[in-house]
Amino acid sequence: MFERIRRRLTLSYVVILALILLLVGIVAVASFSRQVHDQQDELLKQKAKGDADFVRDALLRRYEDGEYSGARDDEGGRGHGPIGPFRSATSSDIGMVALVPPGETGGDEGTVLDSTSSASYFGLPFEEPAIRATQEGETVFETVEGAGDEKVRVASVPVTGRDGAKAVVQAAQSSKVVGEMVRSLILVLVPVGLLGLLLAGFGGLFLSRRAMQPVRDAFQRQRTFIADASHELKTPLALVKINAEVMQRNLSDPDNREVIEDQLSEIDRMDALLSDLLTLARLDSGRLEVEDKPFDLSVVAAETAGRFLKRAASENIRLEIEVPDELPARGDPERAAQILTALLDNAMRYAPKEGSVTVSGHSLDGCTEASVTDNGPGIPQQHLSRIFDRFYRTEEARTRAGGGTGLGLSIARALARAQGGDLTAENADGGGAVFRLQLSGQ
Repeated sequence: MFERIRRRLTLSYVVILALILLLVGIVAVASFSRQVHDQQDELLKQKAKGDADFVRDALLRRYEDGEYSGARDDEGGRGHGPIGPFRSATSSDIGMVALVPPGETGGDEGTVLDSTSSASYFGLPFEEPAIRATQEGETVFETVEGAGDEKVRVASVPVTGRDGAKAVVQAAQSSKVVGEMVRSLILVLVPVGLLGLLLAGFGGLFLSRRAMQPVRDAFQRQRTFIADASHELKTPLALVKINAEVMQRNLSDPDNREVIEDQLSEIDRMDALLSDLLTLARLDSGRLEVEDKPFDLSVVAAETAGRFLKRAASENIRLEIEVPDELPARGDPERAAQILTALLDNAMRYAPKEGSVTVSGHSLDGCTEASVTDNGPGIPQQHLSRIFDRFYRTEEARTRAGGGTGLGLSIARALARAQGGDLTAENADGGGAVFRLQLSGQ
């Protein structure tokens, strides 16, 4: 089950990352494509403007002087053919032409003043963009269909001669240039993205394994808790059933009184266990009411220890109370008394005959501490880290009389933490165990 959840978590992580990378990639490609288009337009504009002075001062002047016949020459241009920088100053992937657009010539056909050898490859000139450029008086950019059905980007720069004649310098470049640059970027992004997803998959499996470990532990603790609780409830129920069957066979037997007492004892045990389970459930859900107010921990400790004096005397245990006159603390006095009750019950159970249990308290920096110490066998080191686990008991190592369900110390620590404090356990220097309840001071 956990492996399936782990794989699903990893797959979800990879899918989300893939969607993010796809979105980022689309934005990056669109932005790059726009930038490359702008760079292409700027390049064509600068190329056309670079020859605008020559067209104005030389070609357009010759046109105004009537030196252009409008006849096409062997190079594909008209008039006197290519001269000046159009041959030498333009790269082969850019075509250029200078023309007087239709309307300016007084007819339906324009006049080519000069052109590069590659102009016909791009399908130059394009008269409609040229007309728009002369009408608007500014550079016009347009993507048109050139020779061979190839998309061509054209920049048309208007030029005005000395006598008001108007010409246009057009620079053209294939749109494939932009497409190839965009495809090159995509060819870089795709493998990088796939490699990133692959690494994310392996990383996700590793991280999900670590993330699922606390869930595994919690699930295992839950299963153990249910198994232990079922065992604790099943035993007294079985005894009650057996006793009831014995009584049913001989209702007039005077020994039935002892059987009834055993039943009541088991019922009390189940009632205590169910109360502990209910307290734990409320603590786990955060629904247990815990007050937060100032109180005197010294009074609470003394009163709680006083209720154990009779039991200590009957079990021949010396109970010592060593608390100062005042121990200011903040929390819930009833819950603090409940914690100390559990600690004293635990100490009484594990203290030897003619042993001692000591309740003490003192103030620390910013907190108040009450401790319960017994002189029993202490807590074996292998059990010390688990002493507060639910249903965890070490009677085989420490107890003299047994008993208990293994929930008291777990509830006590949970109650201490619910008040913003803590409960710790350690072995005393002279033998025995010491439990320390720490609460914040006033």
